[in-house]
Amino acid sequence: MANRLTQIATRTGDNGTTGLGDNTRVSKDSLRVHAMGDVDELNANIGVLLCEAMPDGVRALLVEVQHQLFNLGGELSIPGFELLRPEAVLALDDALAEHNAALPRLAEFILPAGSRAASLAHVCRTVARRAERAVVALGQQDALKDTPRQYLNRLSDLLFVLSRVLNRMDGGDDVYWKSERMARASAG
Repeated sequence: MANRLTQIATRTGDNGTTGLGDNTRVSKDSLRVHAMGDVDELNANIGVLLCEAMPDGVRALLVEVQHQLFNLGGELSIPGFELLRPEAVLALDDALAEHNAALPRLAEFILPAGSRAASLAHVCRTVARRAERAVVALGQQDALKDTPRQYLNRLSDLLFVLSRVLNRMDGGDDVYWKSERMARASAG
């Protein structure tokens, strides 16, 4: 790996193209590059979230997610290659079941708010949804495995659940949406 990144400023992208892992060049506004960028942005946002206090188990889970997102980015950068395994989706399913079981059922919608850590988890959730949309768009143009799309879908769900976990970390709670329609219905 040390020899792979010997020069960062190559100037080869000055013409609006970028190199993929298979040495082909594509436009920087291609669907593939958009998907790679959204996955990279998600990984960076998770890095910011990891700067916050959180339970050790949540931290370990998010660090593993960062590694899997790096695999996903690598897979997207090499058309036809597979780095993200279906087992990674199953690991998210297990984490979802574990963390969701400890939470009270939702009776109302919640706002993306609360503690700083929970709010950052919500930002990560929205970036995961955007990355998922980008991967879906790319999959309509190029053949992709199901795992990248499934991983991002599950990850956005997990980030929602983790935001709720993080809101409760210091005795807090979710921030519930105050629907005028629901308030009128319960008053009348």
